[in-house]
Amino acid sequence: MANCFALIGWSQPVIESMLKTGRPFVVVSLPEFEPYAAEQNIPFVGYKLDTWSDTSNSIDLFEKLKPFGADVAVPLYEETVEWAGALNSIYRNDPRVLNRAMLFRNKAMMKRKALIGGLRVGLFEEVFNARQVEQFMDRLNEANLQLPGEEDSWVHIKPFASAGTVGHRLLRSKEDIIKKLKEEDFPCLAESHLSGKEFSCEAFIHNGKVVFLNITEYVKLGFSNFVPAGPELQSKRPLIRQHVQKLVDIFGIEYGMIHPEWFLTEKDELNFGETACRIPGGHILELLSKSYGFDALAAFVLVHDPSLTDEEIKSIFPPDDVHPGVYNGNVMIYPQKKQISELIMPEELHEEPYFLDHTLIPPLSGQKIGDREGFGNHFGTINFKGEDANRMTELLTHYQTVDFYH
Repeated sequence: MANCFALIGWSQPVIESMLKTGRPFVVVSLPEFEPYAAEQNIPFVGYKLDTWSDTSNSIDLFEKLKPFGADVAVPLYEETVEWAGALNSIYRNDPRVLNRAMLFRNKAMMKRKALIGGLRVGLFEEVFNARQVEQFMDRLNEANLQLPGEEDSWVHIKPFASAGTVGHRLLRSKEDIIKKLKEEDFPCLAESHLSGKEFSCEAFIHNGKVVFLNITEYVKLGFSNFVPAGPELQSKRPLIRQHVQKLVDIFGIEYGMIHPEWFLTEKDELNFGETACRIPGGHILELLSKSYGFDALAAFVLVHDPSLTDEEIKSIFPPDDVHPGVYNGNVMIYPQKKQISELIMPEELHEEPYFLDHTLIPPLSGQKIGDREGFGNHFGTINFKGEDANRMTELLTHYQTVDFYH
C-alpha cells in the first residue's frame, strides 16, 4: 500500500474523497491555496507548478515531499501530468514513466505513437503558419478526390498540450484559415476530420490491464453527457474494450486512469481521437460514482498505487460488465447573453421525474460574461437520473438549449 499519495493540482472533490478513504495524502498546488489548506488541516506543499526551472523542478519537489513519505504521484489536471510523470519516474526508478507522460501532453507525439501501434487515426501534421495549414487542406482535398468547386475537406487545429478543446479551431474552408487563425495559434497540430459518433471512455488501469471500463455517451460535446452509455454504444462494449486495452499496451500504461475519445463509424470501426490521463471534464467521474455506486474519484487516485493487490482492486471497483440499471446525466449551463442579472428555473424542470438537482447560482446584478475558452467557464450543471437512455437523451438535448440566465 502506498505510504502517501501526492495529489498534484487542486480538486476539492478529490480531497474530500481521499479524506473518506483514510489513506494518507499531501496536496501539491500553487502557493495561493496554502492559507485555505492550513485552515482546513489539509497536508499541503505550495509549489509553482506553472514554471519549470533550476529552482522549480521534479528533483526539488521530490525533496520537499520526503517529509510526507510520498511515493505515488497523481495528476489532477492537464498541466500537472508531466510533474506526476517526473515524480513517478523517481519513485519507480523508471525514466520511461516520464516519457509515457509526455505522450499525453503532446498531441502530435500521441498520434504518432497510436499510428505506429496500429490504431486508426486521421491524417495529421505539425504546422507552423497559416500557409502550411492551407497546404495541408490542399493535400486532404487531393486525397479525398475533391473536384473544383466542391467543399474543402475540414481541418481541425489543436494546440499540442492544451486540455480538451482549449484552442481548438474547426476550419471548413480556405476562408476559415484566414478568418480564424492568429499568429499565436502556432505551432500546433493540424488533423483531418474524423467521422462517426464521438464518445469517451474512462479506463482504470492497474498492472497494465483495464480493471474497470466506463463508456460515456456524449449528447453534445462540451454541453451534455450521461453514464453509462445507451444501448447502442454499450452493445459495442467488447470492441471498445479491445481497443482501449490495445491503446494501453501501445502506450505502455501501467497504472492510473485514461480518458480516451473515440469515433464509432457506421461500419463499426473505431477511430482514435485523443486521450488524457487526468480527471475528465463534464463531471464524468461524479456521474460514474452515482450510476455504479462507488467513489470514482477515490478510485482514480488509488489505482495509481502499484502495490495494490488484486483483492484490493476488486474491493474498490464494482463489476463493469453488469449494467447498473440507471443513467446519470448532466447539462453544463452557459449563459447565452453577454450580460445577465437573474437565474430563472423553468417550472417544467421541477415537475420532471428524471430531474435530480442543479448547481446553478444566481448571478450578480448586471454581471458581464467573458469569452469562453474551450468548454470551460460553465455556470453549473442540471443533473438528471433515470432508467431510460432515450428519455435521458431527450432531456439533455432540450435543456442544453434553455436559457437559464437573463
